[in-house]
Amino acid sequence: MYPYSKKNPDNELNMLYQNNTYKESKILREWYRKNERDLPWRHTKDPYLIWISEIILQQTRVAQGLDYYMRFVARFPDVRSLAEAEQQDVLKCWQGLGYYSRARNLHEAAKDIMSRYHGIFPGQYKEILTLKGIGDYTAAAIASFVWNRPYPVVDGNVYRVLGRLYAVTAPIDTGEGKKKYLELATLLMPPDQAGMHNQAMMEFGALQCVPQNPDCKQCPLSDSCLGYASGNPQQYPVKQNKTKTRDRYLNYFFTVYDSHTYLRRRAGKDIWEGLYEFPMIETAASMDFLELKDEKTFNRLFRGTGEPAISVVTNDVKHVLSHQILHATFYRVEIQKENAALKKYLKIPLSALDEYPFPRLIDSFLTEKLERYFDPKTDA
Repeated sequence: MYPYSKKNPDNELNMLYQNNTYKESKILREWYRKNERDLPWRHTKDPYLIWISEIILQQTRVAQGLDYYMRFVARFPDVRSLAEAEQQDVLKCWQGLGYYSRARNLHEAAKDIMSRYHGIFPGQYKEILTLKGIGDYTAAAIASFVWNRPYPVVDGNVYRVLGRLYAVTAPIDTGEGKKKYLELATLLMPPDQAGMHNQAMMEFGALQCVPQNPDCKQCPLSDSCLGYASGNPQQYPVKQNKTKTRDRYLNYFFTVYDSHTYLRRRAGKDIWEGLYEFPMIETAASMDFLELKDEKTFNRLFRGTGEPAISVVTNDVKHVLSHQILHATFYRVEIQKENAALKKYLKIPLSALDEYPFPRLIDSFLTEKLERYFDPKTDA
C-alpha cells in the first residue's frame, strides 16, 4: 500500500531515500509538543471516538466541529448506541454540519461493526478500510492514532506541508501527484512514531503552514523548505483543475393549513439525502412569482386549495456547496383546504418542526425568518 521504491527518479524522493534520518519529523514532533491544541479526541485511545472526530473534521474546521463532536458523542457514546439509533435522530444531531453523507455512512458503518465485529471496532488497517465512508486517510488516522500503526495520513494540511517543504510540482489532483505525496509522507514518517508524527503534520499545517500568509520566518523548517527558498511558498501545493460549480434555483413553499405544515424527506443520490424540506419547485433559472405561478408544477401543487394567501418571506438566498451554488426563495402559503398533491407530503403540527432534521439552508430560514410570521408554540 505504501511502497518504498528506491528506483523512483524524483529529486525530492531521492533526497529522502539517501538522507532519511527523520530530521524533519523530529522537528515537527518537537514543535507539536509545544503547540498542540487541547482537544478531547487527543485524550483518548478509543477508536470509536477518534473515528467520530475524524469524520466530523473531514469538511469542518476544528472551531466549528468541536461543539458538534461533544454533542454527538454525548448522544451516541459508543458503536452500539449509534447503530441502534434511527437515521432521523443521527441526521438531526448532525444538522448544520453539512455533507450529510458523512452521518449516513457513520450510521451504516456502526451497524456493520455490530454485525461483523460484535460491536468491537476493528483494529487492522485493511479491516477499517472496509467500513462505509472510510478511505485511506481516515483509516490511516485511526490506525496510527490508536495503535501507532505505520500508515501516513495525507489530508489537505499534509499536502500543503509536503508540497512546500519539497516544492512538489506534481498536482495534488492527479494520480501521479497523489502517488508522489503518499511516498513522501511515508518516507518522512518514522514507523515507530507514526501516531505522533501524523498528529504533528496535521497540526503544523493547521496552525503554522497555513494556506495564506504563512509566517515562514518563524517556521522551524524554513532552513530546509524548498518552497520558502523559492520565494513563493503559497504556490504549493499545485492544483491542476479548478472545481466546476453549477447554479440551482430552488423555490420553497412553507405551506400552512390548520396549524400544520407539509414536509417531504429527500431521497435519491442528490444533495441532503435523508433530510426534510418543504414542498419545492426547482427551476432552470431565477423566476419571480408571476413566472413561477404559471409553471405546471405550481398549479398541480396548489390546485384545489381555495384562494391561497402567498407572500415572499425571503428572496434569492445564496447557499454555496462544494460543487453547487443554490439560490433559494421561500414563500409562505396559507391554504383553505388540502388537495391530493399535498396529501402526498408528511403533514405535521407546526410545533413539531424542531423534531425533524433539515439542511442548514432551511434550518436558517426557520430560526431566523419564520418567527416573524408565527410562534409554533402558540400557533399549534
